[in-house]
Amino acid sequence: MIQTTLRGLGVALITPFKQDESVDYSALLRMVDYLVLNNVDFLCVLGTTAETPTLTDYEKEKVKETVIERVNGRVPILLGVGGNNTRGVTDTLKNGNYNGVDAILSVVPYYNKPSQEGIYQHYKAISESTELPLVLYNVPGRTGMNMTAETTLRIANDFKNVIAVKEASGNMTQIDDIIKNRPEGFNVISGDDGITYPLITMGAVGVISVIGNAFPREFGRMTRLALQGDYANALTIHHKFTELFKLLFVDGNPAGVKAMLHAMGMIENKLRLPLVPTRITTFEAMRKILSELNIRC
Repeated sequence: MIQTTLRGLGVALITPFKQDESVDYSALLRMVDYLVLNNVDFLCVLGTTAETPTLTDYEKEKVKETVIERVNGRVPILLGVGGNNTRGVTDTLKNGNYNGVDAILSVVPYYNKPSQEGIYQHYKAISESTELPLVLYNVPGRTGMNMTAETTLRIANDFKNVIAVKEASGNMTQIDDIIKNRPEGFNVISGDDGITYPLITMGAVGVISVIGNAFPREFGRMTRLALQGDYANALTIHHKFTELFKLLFVDGNPAGVKAMLHAMGMIENKLRLPLVPTRITTFEAMRKILSELNIRC
């Protein structure tokens, strides 16, 4: 196994937009500084939460370079490079500039609905196209296909640069199977804020978080306490965020966290179609909970 440090609180970085829908690179720099200064353990760039499907190739490259330059090696960078065209993904990995990138996150192919063998062969091709560490990403609610524990473990055993899976299936039995039978050096990372606490108690090593964009210090503390085995104090923090987890995603991601970041003065509350901002009723419910948590909004 190739080793890289992807433990603790990773944040799935949003892409801020101006009112005219252009990328707000100044706000992006503020976000990076805010997260690094609040002790995130790594950043996930150009993932789902970044609204990556709506970005042009030029914008994706500029976002990547902007973040890498600002981070300047202070925390590891996990870069999203995925798709449902295997050859397109492998060509991108072979021909792109990945200086400053510590690992690649690649999602299970969506829409095409490949078989488990197709998923295996897809990741085999990706693994062979890069020397960078590779993190699998299983999110059947978005892709339409679940990568089974058997397939995940087969890939993990066969390819040395596959170091982890971001698991967002919500299937606790499946995730436990992966944790129980994983090869040495292969880790499970939560892809769902709401089940990060129980997954860490089962053996996961951290989370790639949405809520961490807004509350890196608080959610990072919960994650680290759980990793240290202080489950009682970690559970207390987890329970404080329980209702907020639901509201964050009721109108889609990243609408909820962008609304919070806007209220905090960090970004404009702007998304690119087909995504739209969260409903006023949802935001008012979030603000009430934030007030109860004594978190300024």
